[in-house]
Amino acid sequence: MNMIQMMQQAQKMQKKLKEVQDELNGITVEGKSGSAVTVTLTGQSKFKSIKLQKSAINPENPDSVDDETIELLEDLITQAMNNAYSEAQNVMEAKMKAVTGGISIPGLF
Repeated sequence: MNMIQMMQQAQKMQKKLKEVQDELNGITVEGKSGSAVTVTLTGQSKFKSIKLQKSAINPENPDSVDDETIELLEDLITQAMNNAYSEAQNVMEAKMKAVTGGISIPGLF
């Protein structure tokens, strides 16, 4: 295989990786803990949201929990999860750049 063919194959693979990444970003998956907590992620494992039921906060007296408290907790958890994800991405990118000598390899990070 000559160099031009290898480059063409690499470009096709890069395009396919981008398509798959875009497709995964459009997919959402949910994880549940009983009926009290639901977490939603993208197909790329990026945290999207959390939904809490009143019983998750006060199982003995769920009616004592108001909707504003639930929304506040959901927002705080979502923000913390997204901050942690961003920090993990930064650490991964720094480590991968050290290995690749600063060369960006599409689909790797």
